[in-house]
Amino acid sequence: MLRLMDANLDRLSEGLRVLEDVSRFILDDTRITGTLKRMRHELTTTDPEFKNQLLGARDSAIDVGRNSPVEGIERKNLADLVTANAKRSQQALRVLEEFAKLPETPFRMAERNFEQARFILYEVEKELTLRLSRQDKIEKIDGVYVIIDVEALSPNDATEAVRQVIAGGANAIQLRSKEQAKKDLLKLAGEIGRICADASALFIVNDHVDIALAVNADGVHLGQKDLPVTVARGMLSPDKIIGCTVRTIEQALQAQSDGADYIGAGAIYASPTRPDAGVIGLEGLGKIRRVVSLPIVAIGGINEGNARKVIEQGADCIAVISAVLKSKDIETATSRLVEQVS
Repeated sequence: MLRLMDANLDRLSEGLRVLEDVSRFILDDTRITGTLKRMRHELTTTDPEFKNQLLGARDSAIDVGRNSPVEGIERKNLADLVTANAKRSQQALRVLEEFAKLPETPFRMAERNFEQARFILYEVEKELTLRLSRQDKIEKIDGVYVIIDVEALSPNDATEAVRQVIAGGANAIQLRSKEQAKKDLLKLAGEIGRICADASALFIVNDHVDIALAVNADGVHLGQKDLPVTVARGMLSPDKIIGCTVRTIEQALQAQSDGADYIGAGAIYASPTRPDAGVIGLEGLGKIRRVVSLPIVAIGGINEGNARKVIEQGADCIAVISAVLKSKDIETATSRLVEQVS
C-alpha cells in the first residue's frame, strides 16, 4: 500500500508541476497557477514521519512496471503536453481516491479529497488547452491581415477574394459589413469561415459577437462603440481572440487592461474606405507601440509603397482593404504586400 501511495503521489506531483509551469511561464496566468500550486502542496505534501515511511517502502529496482513499453500521448505541441500531464495527474488522483476508501489506508491519505481535486483538474485541463489554442491564434497576427469589406465587393465576389488573399499569403481574414442584413452576413460568414479553416487561416468577424459565435469564428474585432472587450470575453470561449480598434494611448492601454489579444491602431494614413477615420500617422503608431505589449495591427491607407515603414514603426501586422480588393489580381497584390512586411 505504501509503495502504491508513494508512486502515485510522485506521479501526481510531477504532472501538476508541468501544468503549473505551463500556466506560469507560458500563459502568465496567475489564477490557474495559484490553483495548481495549492493543489500540489495540499495533496502531495506529507509530514516527515509519513514521508520517511513512503521512502522506506520505495523500491524502484524491482518495480515490474518500470521497463514495460507503452504507447503514450505523442507530444507534438504544448496542447499535447498539457493533455499528457493532465491525464497523468487525473489517473494518479483516481488511484489515490479509490485506495483511500480501504480501511487499511493510512489516515493521512484517507482525509484528502482526491475526488474534488480530480474534478477541478478536468476544468483546468480544459482551460489550459483552450488558452494555448488562443495563443496559437494570436501568433497568426503577423504579416498581412486582409479585411473583406462587403461594401467594397459584391457578395458574390467575397468568397473568391478570400481564396485569393489566402493564396497570396495572408495570415488573417476579417469579415466586415456596416450595411448588409445580419441574415445574409451570417451566411457569408459561414462560407468564409469554412474556407479559412481549410487553409488554417485566422478568421475574425468585425463587430458582431453573435455572428462570430454562430459560425465558430476564431475571434471578433471590436470598435470603440461596440461591446466592451470585457463583456465580449465573457461571451466567448477561452480559445477565441478579441481585437480592439484604438486611436490613442489611453484607448490602447484600456484595451490591454480589459484583456484584448491584439489592437488595431489607426488610421495610419487617410483611408479611401474610411474617410472619416482620424489619422494618427506613424508618430501615433510609435507612441502606442511604446506603451503596450500586445500585437499591433496597423490599419488605414496602407499599401505596397508604405507598408515597410509601418512595420518599422512597430506594427506586427498590416490590415488592408483597397490595396488588395481593388486590385485586378488580388492574389498577386497580396503576395507583394507579404514580401514587403516579411
